[in-house]
Amino acid sequence: MAEPSVDALVEALRRLPGVGVKSAQRMAFHLLQHDREGAHRLAASLQAAMLNVRHCERCHTFTETPVCAICLDGTRNVRQLCVVESPADQAALERTGSYRGLYFVLMGRISPLDGVGTGDIGAHQLLERAGDGYTEEVIIATNFTAEGEATAHVLSEALRDRGLRVTRLARGVPIGSELEYVDLGTIAHALSDRR
Repeated sequence: MAEPSVDALVEALRRLPGVGVKSAQRMAFHLLQHDREGAHRLAASLQAAMLNVRHCERCHTFTETPVCAICLDGTRNVRQLCVVESPADQAALERTGSYRGLYFVLMGRISPLDGVGTGDIGAHQLLERAGDGYTEEVIIATNFTAEGEATAHVLSEALRDRGLRVTRLARGVPIGSELEYVDLGTIAHALSDRR
């Protein structure tokens, strides 16, 4: 029979994506048995993040200040606004070093089956941001899932209705891959989106 504190730790770790009971138990037992200092650092970091991290007033990404560093960066291209689903997606685009515009982070995607609509993902705030008088192009970079595609479609229509140029992140065959191993949907999209 496990102790209540251990059970609570395991349940807390299970809230992380992709972590089941066994993985959560392994993590909990490792922290308690082999890395108590690491457990203290993890607890302190979580506490600090919960107290200090908020959403940027302009783009909705995570920040410790009212406006994030990217939105305040005067070297960014204010005419481009890239729409992503999450701060993780924004971070992935930033790691490429190939995009120098601004962002808008939706914090989700439209999912009617889960009861998530345009109001739940900040579509109104996006339309306000894109209509700031500076934005000329909105790049929709939602994921290529059914929900991401639906989100891209709805947002694209609303943005175009406001006279904005809307582009979609390209899809295609990954560099270094062989066609016989690429899924058929990706091949079909790559063929139709060829340039």
